[in-house]
Parts: sequence; C-alpha cells; structure tokens
Amino acid sequence: MSIDVLIDGTAVSIDDAVFTTLLDNSVAGTYKAYGDALQSGSIKFKDLLYLADRGDIPYPLFFSPLPLVREQVRVKTEKLLAGVSRDTFSIGSRSKVDLRDVELIVKDLIRKQQLVRTHDTSLERNRIVGLLRNEGPSPDADAARLMSAIGLTHDAVRACRTKQKALDLLIDRLEANQVLVSRSVQNYMPQRLSHVRFSGMTIRDNKVPFIFLAGGDHHDDQEPVGRTIFTLTLMTVMVARRIFAPMTWDGGSIDTDPRREYDVAGAMLMPAERLREMGPVSLDDMKAASDEFKVTASAVTVRSMRVGMITGETASNYLEELRVEFNSQPRGGPRSPILPENAVRKYNGAEFTRRMLRALDSMSISPGEFCRAVCLNHLKPSGIEGLRRAVG
Repeated sequence: MSIDVLIDGTAVSIDDAVFTTLLDNSVAGTYKAYGDALQSGSIKFKDLLYLADRGDIPYPLFFSPLPLVREQVRVKTEKLLAGVSRDTFSIGSRSKVDLRDVELIVKDLIRKQQLVRTHDTSLERNRIVGLLRNEGPSPDADAARLMSAIGLTHDAVRACRTKQKALDLLIDRLEANQVLVSRSVQNYMPQRLSHVRFSGMTIRDNKVPFIFLAGGDHHDDQEPVGRTIFTLTLMTVMVARRIFAPMTWDGGSIDTDPRREYDVAGAMLMPAERLREMGPVSLDDMKAASDEFKVTASAVTVRSMRVGMITGETASNYLEELRVEFNSQPRGGPRSPILPENAVRKYNGAEFTRRMLRALDSMSISPGEFCRAVCLNHLKPSGIEGLRRAVG
C-alpha cells in the first residue's frame, strides 16, 4: 500500500506505513489533511509539508525506509517520555490522554526546563520532588509534611478573601520552592487543547519540575477556580510522590477507592479536624464550607463522605443536585481578549519568566532568543517591558 504525493502534477509514491507511523505519533495525526489523505490515497506536497511542520517532523523522513522511520519515532518518544509517563494518572475518571494530544506542550515545557537550568546557576536540587515517595503513617501526616515543606498553612488559605486569591497563594508557594506552574492559554501554546479532556500534567525535573494546569471544561460541572485549586493541590502531591504523568480526575465522583494522593490533597485543603468541627451535613452546609476551604461544594461533599460524616448515597444525591444547579446558571458572555504579555506570563508561569528576565538582563540570552524561546514569538523585543510589568 502507498500514498501518492502530488508534486507539480506528478505522483510520487511513499509507503503508507511510513506515512501513518510518522503522523500517528505526532499532533498532526489529528489534522483533517491527514484523514483526507488516508481516505483518498493521495496528498498534495504542500499539504504534506504543512503536516510535517505542524508535527515537527523533518519531511525527508516521509521518503525514508520504514525501519529508519520506526527508529526515529522510538528515539523521539523515548526523549519525550523522559519527562512524563505515557500512562494517564486517573482518579474517578475513565478519560485517557494520548501523548500526541499534549506532545508539543510537553516538549516546550521540557525545553523551558532545560533553558532555565542553562541560564540560572542559582537553582538548587528540588526539595519537594520525592518528598512523599515513602508513605507516612496517614494521609493527614503526609499532608502536614508537604504543607510545611512548601510553607503553606490552613489559616493562610482560609484567610484569602477569594478563591482566586487562594489559587494565587498556592502558586506563589510552589514557585518559591522551584515548582514551576504553567496554565493553559489557547493560541499562546504550541498546540490547542480543544479536543482533549484532561486536568493537567506533571513533568519531571530534579530542579524545576513543571505542573501544567489544563483549565477548560472538564464536564464534571463545578465552578472553575475551586476545581483548579484542588487540581493544583493534587498535582503537587503527585510531584512529592514522584509521579510525572498526564492527569484526569472527576471532581464529582464518589469513587469508593480513590488513590491515596486524593486523600492527601483533601487533607491539605480540608483538614478532617476542622471539617468535623464545622459538621457539614446539609447541602447548604457543604456550600458554606466550600467558601471557607476555597474549594468546590463537590469537593467538600466527597471529602465529608471520605471521613465518614455522610453516607455515599447522600453524597451522590448532593453531587447530582450540584450538577443541576451548575448547569442552570447563566453562562457569561464573550471574554475580553487577554493581553499578549499577560497570556505569555500565564502560560510560562511567573517564576520561570522572572528567572529568564534576569538571564536577559545579565546578557546570558539575547532579546531575540528570549522572544523566540521564552515567548514563542508572541512578543517582540519591544514587548518585553510589558512582560516585565506583568510579572511584577
């Protein structure tokens, strides 16, 4: 079998196994031009070049022997998986993440890790990575140990006026400990995530591990910021447990046997002693507690069930009521466009951006290279000062 590549009206045949091997292992395998080529058995040369560019594939490989192509894909995948596992870390969710769905983002964040390691000699070995590799006597004990390590207290979280302030506090404490946090910003990342349903991922590094927060709609009907706080806390536990993988979790699940990491995250945000003092029983109680703990009412409901304060049946009924309430709320209109410097700051993370600005100021990196490698060419050198103001 073969695919005809049309070059100036002339057909040049390439092995269809080569064609599919290369594209099935890249983000370009999701593009319409790929499906059209498989269906018709032919593709225009300009379309092949387009797929090669989007998939980060040297186009001469399409004309290479299959054994060479397979070896190149193997090497590429091996390098890619040095920072993230192929297996999806799932809690209460059946969703899986194909590596190609997040491949370009993984590669970019790994490249950013290498970049900051090269230009910042002040980096030390990370104390959070592997902190909880050996389980403590209880999830509560692990939660206390991790919170102490990152310098976070229950009182500080509850003192935040809003959930957004609490999220900012958590990010600040992580980045102060060299755990970098990147957040999804469509059109400012190497690839779109519109067709991918996942919560985020953790990417390995002994000095600057990255946590990527996917954002978006997770189809579990919860308000976004409270959900993001729990997601980030759960991925912080993953870093401390040396688990580096894409993650999916269903925040509305009453899975009776979640991973230990879920209970550690729950103890960090909703300590059992304080939860029992509050004694939430009704759905209104769950909502009130969610405001204090800066999470969703769904998270409080599941946590209350996990510590034995309500039954599984009651929790399930409350979660269903919360879904109905959430879906009945009016959705906001079109969002105001985000400024490029704010978008770059959000995707890169403030700490990575600050460290690279220091490298720029010391002339360790040129303005042009900074715009290309740090900002993915979304900013020109004239926009660097705006980025500097955005990170404060």
